Amino acid sequence: MLTSVATTSQADTASLDSIFTTIASVPSPAGAGGREPSVFATTDGDVLMSWTEPEGAGFAVRMALFDGATWAPAETIITSDELFVNWVDIPSVVAFEDGTLAAHWLQRAGRATYAYNVVLSLSKDGGESWADPIVPHKDRQGVQHGFVSLLPRGEDMLVIWLDGREYAGGGADAPEGGFSDSMQLRATRLTAEGDLSEDISVDARTCSCCQTSAALTGDGVAIVAYRDRTETEIRDISVVRYSEDGWSEPVTVHRDGWQIAGCPVNGPAVDARGGNAVVAWFTAPDDKPAVMASFSEDGGRSFLPPHRLDLGGAIGRVDTIMLGDETALVSWVEWTEEGEALMVCRVTLDEGCPSPTRLHLHTGPGSLNFPRMVAAPGGVIFAWTQPGADIFGAEDRIQLLLGRL
Repeated sequence: MLTSVATTSQADTASLDSIFTTIASVPSPAGAGGREPSVFATTDGDVLMSWTEPEGAGFAVRMALFDGATWAPAETIITSDELFVNWVDIPSVVAFEDGTLAAHWLQRAGRATYAYNVVLSLSKDGGESWADPIVPHKDRQGVQHGFVSLLPRGEDMLVIWLDGREYAGGGADAPEGGFSDSMQLRATRLTAEGDLSEDISVDARTCSCCQTSAALTGDGVAIVAYRDRTETEIRDISVVRYSEDGWSEPVTVHRDGWQIAGCPVNGPAVDARGGNAVVAWFTAPDDKPAVMASFSEDGGRSFLPPHRLDLGGAIGRVDTIMLGDETALVSWVEWTEEGEALMVCRVTLDEGCPSPTRLHLHTGPGSLNFPRMVAAPGGVIFAWTQPGADIFGAEDRIQLLLGRL
């Protein structure tokens, strides 16, 4: 059941009217303490959402399917006291073209704080049961592996992640001269039967803890966006493309020149439609935070000069959906005088973002963290963690809105 909801000021509502015909709250299938949702649109037009909940002495990763009106009952993917759970590196569930579901989560792989593996599992029955776990990376070094993007592509699926196997001392995949302090972007292919291709390095030096994002163009080329890292600590956004010819060299979306000697924990978002694509991201050169978006008209080979979207108090934590060949919806989080705002804007290639608009305002303790959005039947689903008063997260809940286009 959907109910109407008012989360904006009168001025904001007028701006939202130019984006959505209606905005309604959607009851969440997540239980008490549910947090950090991830959302995915299936080829049938349904929405898959996964999230994490406290369970006994550990946590459970759960999922549910939304058909545009109601949620199916939640299914449990994994329950364990060995899950690595945090607010930025979160599980996901996606669907192959044949309906097979693929889920990923993070599982501890040693005593070190950031020693954990990426774990995958497949379901042939809509999430009622899950096959034996699969670890996509061949190393077992007890180091960080995470920030995963799962991208269905034809009969298989790309699995992309940040990998710390070279972080401690260099190795065979390090670039000439070696980088002993670098994470890398790695990838493999997964079939619906659970078979993996070779685990390869795509970029041997990346930022260490910013989310990756991936999208598919109309001709089946994958575009992966991530935060790169140079030897001089410039951490701008790059993309790589995967096609029948293999992986391309990285391309910088825009040379912001953000020099920062630590990870900002703020990854980009990419989406594609036909031969066009859009990347949204956070940057802060010279300590001037901003949310930017740039379009590509050649499938991610190059990008046009970016548009700035924020109002001046950008936190980042972006997401994006292509609405047309030259139009995208971008969401982000921003500080305002009233509190922490979830912002949204319809961005066009020519005009940029004429009306950045507040969709939701949070004024209590805690944070909305990383709101997500996904195309849903007739509109867009927004999902985020709504913090409760309990600092341990027991009163957190997942909040959902459906904006009809």
